[in-house]
Amino acid sequence: MTTNRLEPCIKLPLENEILEDIVDKAKDWALMHGAGMRSKVNFSKDSLQFAPFILLPSTFPREEFNKATEIQIILNELIHKVAHDYGFLSSSLKSTVEVDEFTSRLFKIYETVHNEGTAQMLSLGLFRSDYLAHSAANNNIKQVEINTIASSFGGICTHIPSLHRYVLQELGHGDKIKNVPVNTALEGLCGGMLEAWKIYGDPNAVILFVIENITYNICDQRFHEFEIRRQNRMVVVIRRTLTQIADTAKLGKNKELSIDGLSVAVVYFRSGYEPAQYPSSKEWAARLMIERSLAIKCPSIHYHLAGTKKVQQTLATPGVLEKFLTDPAKVDAVKEIFTGLYSLDLDEDGNRAAEMAIMKPECYVLKPQREGGGNNVYGEKVREVLQSMTDSQERTAWILMERIIPPVQKGYMIRPGGPEVPQLVDLVSELGIFGVIIGNASTVIANRQVGHMLRTKLSSADEGGVAAGSGALDSPYLID
Repeated sequence: MTTNRLEPCIKLPLENEILEDIVDKAKDWALMHGAGMRSKVNFSKDSLQFAPFILLPSTFPREEFNKATEIQIILNELIHKVAHDYGFLSSSLKSTVEVDEFTSRLFKIYETVHNEGTAQMLSLGLFRSDYLAHSAANNNIKQVEINTIASSFGGICTHIPSLHRYVLQELGHGDKIKNVPVNTALEGLCGGMLEAWKIYGDPNAVILFVIENITYNICDQRFHEFEIRRQNRMVVVIRRTLTQIADTAKLGKNKELSIDGLSVAVVYFRSGYEPAQYPSSKEWAARLMIERSLAIKCPSIHYHLAGTKKVQQTLATPGVLEKFLTDPAKVDAVKEIFTGLYSLDLDEDGNRAAEMAIMKPECYVLKPQREGGGNNVYGEKVREVLQSMTDSQERTAWILMERIIPPVQKGYMIRPGGPEVPQLVDLVSELGIFGVIIGNASTVIANRQVGHMLRTKLSSADEGGVAAGSGALDSPYLID
C-alpha cells in the first residue's frame, strides 16, 4: 500500500533550544486555556494535565476541508431520515441484534418506545463525521465513520487553533496564521442544545448531561456546560450517571422526566455508548425511562442506532442512498466520500468479502458495533479473526471496510510525561466535522454544520482516539 507525504507548515526540525522553549510555552498555554484532561494513572478531581496535542498545526488540503464542511448538512439529513425509517433500521440490524447483545438491548428499547408511541417526537442530533485523506485517491477525503452519540472534543478542540496561532507567532511565522481556520464547534453544539431547550418550552427545566462514573475528559464536558450558561444564563445544567438516574429519576403523568424535583428539557448523552456503561439492569432501565420521557434526547435511541457501523455499511450498498436522498447531486456527493464497505453476513456476499480480506488483510479493517475507540482489527489480525469466525454467526456482528491510507507528515507530538525535547515523528491526521440537526419524522427545524476537530496519531498506530490514549489534539493548516 502506497502513501504520500504532506510538507509540514514550517521547516522542520526545529533547533533543540528553540524546540524546548516553545514546548514549555505550549504546554503552559494548553493548561491555562483548558486544553486538559484528568490523568488515568493518577486520577484526582483536584488536578489536571494537558491533553496530548501536536505542537504545530498539521497540513490538510483546503479543498477537501471545504468539501467536508459543505457535505455535513447532507449527512445530517441522511442520518435523520434513516433514523425515522423503522423498517430500514430493523432490516439493517436484523443479523446484528441476533448475535450482538449490546446492540440487541438498544434495539429492544427502540422497539418498546416505537410500539408504545413516542412521547417526544423531536430529536436533537449533535453528530460528528470523521474523515481521512486517502493517498490512493489524490488525498480526497473518505469517511471513516459518523458518530451520533457522545461526539466528543467539541469543547477543547475550539481552543487548539488559538494554541497553534500562538506557537506560529512565537516561532516567527505570524504570516501563516491565516491558514488556521476559525473553529466554532463549541458555540454551535451548545447553541443546538439551547435551541432544543427553548423548543421544549419550560423556562424552569434543566439540561441533563448523562456522564460516566469517572470523567477523565472533564474539560471538554465542562466547556459545554459553561458555554450553555454563557449563551443563556437562565439555563441550568445538571450531571448524572445512568446509575444515579435509575435511583432518582421519575416520569410524570404526561411523561415529563424529573430528577431530584427538577424538570428535564434536554438529555445530552456523554455516556451510554458501550456495554461497560451499563453494569446492571438498573442502567438499562434508566435508558428506557429516558427514551419513554417527554425530554428531547441527544441522541434519541433511533439516532443512536442510525450511527451504528452496520447501518453505515448498509447505506453504502448500491441503490440505498437514493431511498433517503431524492436529489441526485446529494447522492453523488455522499457516494464520493464513501470507501468500500462490506457485509459479513453468512451468505454469498459475506463469504466473498471475508475471502477478500483473508487474501489481503492489510487492505481492510474489521469493525464491530462499538463506539469509543480501540475496538477495530487491523493487519494480519484481520485474517486471524475472520478465519476464527468462518462458520460462526458472530461474524455477522462485524463489518469490513477498505483501509484508507492517509498521507504522512513530520511533526512533534506532545504528551504528558513525554520527553522535554520531543522527537520528530511521522504523523497522520483524521478530520471530524460537527453537525447539528433538530426535527421529527416530517419536519427538520434546524440543520447546520458548526465546526471541526483534527486528531493526529503516529503513522505506525492503528487507532487515534485521544480519550482512548493513542492520539493527540490538532488543528488543520489549510494548503492549496
